[in-house]
Amino acid sequence: MSLKRTHGSAYAVGVFALIVMLLMSSFSSLAASAATDYIATWKEYKESGQPSGTWNDVANAMDDVFDAAVEIFGESDYDGAHKAVNAGYYGYYETTGFERVAMGYIAGSRKTEVELQFSACKSVAKNKGTLEEFTAQIDKLKGMIHEDANILDGVSDDGSGESDESSDGNSDESTAAKEDSGEESTTVVGENAVSVGGGGGGIGTFVACFGIILREGFEAILVVGAIIAYLVKSGNKNKLKVVYAGCVVAIIASFVCAWLLNLLKLANSANQEVIEGITALIAVLVLFYVSNWMVSKAESETWTKYIDEQVKISTETGSMFTLGFTAFLAVFREGAEVILFYQPLLADESSINMVWAGFGVGCVVLVFVFLAIRFFSVKLPIRPFFLGTSILMFVMSISFLGSGIKELIEGDVITMTSPAWLSAIIPTNNVFDVLGIYPCYETLIPQLVLILITVMIFVMQNWKTKNKKEAGVLAIVLGGIGIHKFYLGKYGQGLVYAALCWTFIPALLGIVEGIHFLTESEEQFREELEPKPKKSKAPKEKKAKAKA
Repeated sequence: MSLKRTHGSAYAVGVFALIVMLLMSSFSSLAASAATDYIATWKEYKESGQPSGTWNDVANAMDDVFDAAVEIFGESDYDGAHKAVNAGYYGYYETTGFERVAMGYIAGSRKTEVELQFSACKSVAKNKGTLEEFTAQIDKLKGMIHEDANILDGVSDDGSGESDESSDGNSDESTAAKEDSGEESTTVVGENAVSVGGGGGGIGTFVACFGIILREGFEAILVVGAIIAYLVKSGNKNKLKVVYAGCVVAIIASFVCAWLLNLLKLANSANQEVIEGITALIAVLVLFYVSNWMVSKAESETWTKYIDEQVKISTETGSMFTLGFTAFLAVFREGAEVILFYQPLLADESSINMVWAGFGVGCVVLVFVFLAIRFFSVKLPIRPFFLGTSILMFVMSISFLGSGIKELIEGDVITMTSPAWLSAIIPTNNVFDVLGIYPCYETLIPQLVLILITVMIFVMQNWKTKNKKEAGVLAIVLGGIGIHKFYLGKYGQGLVYAALCWTFIPALLGIVEGIHFLTESEEQFREELEPKPKKSKAPKEKKAKAKA
């Protein structure tokens, strides 16, 4: 089965995604406005003369916004409270670099944990919960931010919030400075503290920049390295330029995207999260397809036959496009975000050396990861290689699915549901964060559906003979997630059904198709399974010669 069939569908998906992104860009970024006044952005806060020299100053400023959110919520202005929480996230947590530095200097999972807590606060507001629920979630969020502020200010090593300062992160000196708006904060900071808006040239900047490039680049390297190893293993080394081209185009597109986000004032806004989420979900479809395609070629005889067919009918162009497009998505998904993360640090002259040092060391580590995948995997026998590569692609599709939906949650497209019992089972840590596994229904349920589909595909691939009764039953019972399409080897259509399962339209189509399979003759069923003959190019060639 060739990947050429997905050429048109992948192109359509890309066009559709571009249209969605352009539509999203037409929306203005979220602006907080409510009955209670508060300073909605860090820039405005600094311009008002408030203390802004330490991360605890940032945390204190965010406290004012969160306190206003609670007051607004108490007035039953749920939309206003929701906007106030967003002001704390987009106006402070992202624009000050809190998110970026916490991810690099503390842990990527810590940044995710705080982001999920922001979403938890917004969920209570969206669902019009009680004031007690909202206040409890806000207090938890404030405590987490002050814990991180203490670490970044160098006054706490364990993130517990215990330091020379009070438990909420406010020191007497900071409080006094805050009352006198004409002076800077006098909060005591450690020698390795990360300065607000930059890195201060210290070890904190190096660690943050190293962590950012390593984390964001790791997932892209895994995908691109696996694709390149596959091409070498399959005797298509001359096609590597397609993948490399996809990576180069993705890097260029990342710079363009970052520039457009800043130009259109969409950076650090809900629209940026939505664009990142849509890109990740498109990558899920492509990765999942490639994963299952590789499994189908795991047997040596099957692969040899496939290569012979490709050489004879010269249909490798579609396959190369799909693999190049996969590499493009993997790199583009991370590229723009890395550029946006690094921009504030590069603007600070005192931190430039450490920024480039962290970036350079991170790139060196990624090169070794790439070489390990590139050379070690090629030495494996065909079956273990294809199975291993397929599993890697599947794991990455699970990761991209979870992280993509999380981005949509942060962009307020989806409301998060995260019960306490689920958070107890699935803690937030670096492993789960890389795998895109989060303690909320909205990410877990789609991931479980994707795992179910994968297991059923793996089982059904051992069924050499397709049976119309089995196809009919699968269509009626599990047609809503496209299982019957995967059973029949129509992976592209199966992915479309799975992606649209929430609309229940695939379920209705599955019932119709199931009845059709069960009522048609065996000859008709076999005829439908036969691939459509391709139009011969011979007549066109003859006409060209005749004209010549």
